This record gives sequence, structure tokens and C-alpha cells, in this order.
Amino acid sequence: MITIALTKGRILEETLPLLAAAEIHPEEDIDKSRKLVFATNQPDVQLLVLRGADVPTYVQFGAADMGISGKDTLMENGADGLYEPLDLNIARCRLMTAAIKGAPPKHGRIRVATKYVNIAKQYYAAQGKQSDIIKLYGAMELAPIMSLADEIVDIVDTGNTLKANGLEPREHIADISSRLIVNKASMKMKHVRIQAIIDGIAAAVTAG
Repeated sequence: MITIALTKGRILEETLPLLAAAEIHPEEDIDKSRKLVFATNQPDVQLLVLRGADVPTYVQFGAADMGISGKDTLMENGADGLYEPLDLNIARCRLMTAAIKGAPPKHGRIRVATKYVNIAKQYYAAQGKQSDIIKLYGAMELAPIMSLADEIVDIVDTGNTLKANGLEPREHIADISSRLIVNKASMKMKHVRIQAIIDGIAAAVTAG
């Protein structure tokens, strides 16, 4: 059995057409079901639907053979034990710093709110800036408004949410998209089948 871990939400919506192009179809409508494990038209392939942060963990420890994960999640959590054979070119966005619009850059030690603690630490260290990182799980835009932080590090798509809350993007950290990841042991033991799935999805990505 080949188990593929999928990320809920926008990434899932953009992943399903790629799987369909690779001849992998869930046997029921994922959006209308509360199940987490789905059989497919391929008797040896099943799908898991998980929170994005959990996908690399399932693949890393072999509970899933393959997965679809945002590059931001892979950067934040590390990718030991994983291959990353394919950029799916979906769910594209940018990882950036942001601050209150027009506010002058703060000199000296700064406070940064983010859910990307490891990425933020590495980024500010590479910039030679001293930073205190405050972990938040959502509503990052509120942190500068309420003087909890000087800056935030977050995903920016259109920038409309920042603008609506009086913030502006500042420094670009990384371009983000969703990646296909594979467990290294699975790649060795189930190479022929996994490679066939990779090739099918790759063809779908190329076809656009």
C-alpha cells in the first residue's frame, strides 16, 4: 500500500487535480466527508488528509510514504529523512516580514511575532539583528497594532490582509509553493510504484 498525506485547505483543492491527472481519484468527495483516510480508484493507494504541520512528520516517520507540503512548513520543521523530488507550483505565496505602514525601521533589539520561529531566528541572525521571537498561532497582524511586536514574519499572498490592518510587507525571506515529499526508506523499498506516481504528477505539473 502507498499512503499519500495531503494538506487540508487551499493546498488540497489545488492538489486533487494533479492527482486526478496522475489517475489517482479518491472514492468519495473529501470535502463532504469527516473521514481522514480515503481509498482511491487505485487499490494500492490511499490518501490521508492532515493539518499542514503534520504532513512532514507522517512522511518522516514512515506513517505515510509520500506527502504534499508547503515549503514554509518544510523550512520551519526541517526535512530530515525526506526527499523533495518535485515543486508542484501550487499555493504560491511569499514569506516576508511586515510592520506598521510608514513606521521607521527599529534599530537595536526587535520583537518579532510569528508561527515560523525557526525561520525567523535564522533570518534575523543572518541579518545581524538581535531579535526576541514571540510565537503566535494566528492573527499575526494584530501583534504590531497592539504593540506586542515590532514586526511579524508571515505568509503573504495578495497583501490585502496586511493592508486592511494598516501593515505593509517589508523584507522578502523566501518564495513558497507546495512540494511533493517522499520518505527515503519508502523510496528504496517501493521505488517502482512511487516513481510512477512521481512521474504522473510531474507530467501534470508540466502540462500546467
